[in-house]
Amino acid sequence: AAWHHDRRPELTWVDATVYEKQPARVKDLLNYDGVLVPGGFGGRGIDGIIRAIRFVREHNIPYLGLCYGMQLACVELARNVAKLRGAHTVEIEPKTPHPIIIVNPYQQENIAHHRYGGTMRLGAYPCRLTPGTRAHAAYGVDVISERHRHRYEFNNEYRAALEKAGLVFSGEYTKKPLVEIVELRNHPWFVGVQFHPEFKSRPLRPHPLFREFIRAAVKRA
Repeated sequence: AAWHHDRRPELTWVDATVYEKQPARVKDLLNYDGVLVPGGFGGRGIDGIIRAIRFVREHNIPYLGLCYGMQLACVELARNVAKLRGAHTVEIEPKTPHPIIIVNPYQQENIAHHRYGGTMRLGAYPCRLTPGTRAHAAYGVDVISERHRHRYEFNNEYRAALEKAGLVFSGEYTKKPLVEIVELRNHPWFVGVQFHPEFKSRPLRPHPLFREFIRAAVKRA
């Protein structure tokens, strides 16, 4: 994607646990032109990641969240803008008073009976984009197909609260009400996706979301 824009990227891995031990260090993110939170599992560094997401949101730094990165962006907004105290993902806090991210509702019965085989959402699924959004502008089409690898989903019970907080739900599975893409109003470029666009990006054909993320980073630079 950087090559597409005739730029050479300088990539830095950031250990989110640093922001847990030294919260003031999150200001170091001002030195970056864009921040990406990739997919993952587990609770290591999660509070540091959420602190980083809040910082880039408040300081207008381009952001791209992939899978876990989308989920934690929703948690951050729920906590700090929607003021839903204790909001979390049930993956980390099963007893959270505000379960923003929950087990895929279509897999709950399997998991309740400890049938873990095949409980992840895997493979390619179609997604309908909302006209007028950054996602729609990036792809330039109404329906896309993206590859997935996850077990948790956005909790639709919190859609209204997060929309009021400025979140836009710009992509949804065509066959069931599952959130695929979110983005922020009034931000240079802040997008989170439940799928894995990196699976489809190619050297001569960069993925639209990576291409536009880098475009925003170049503009900031």
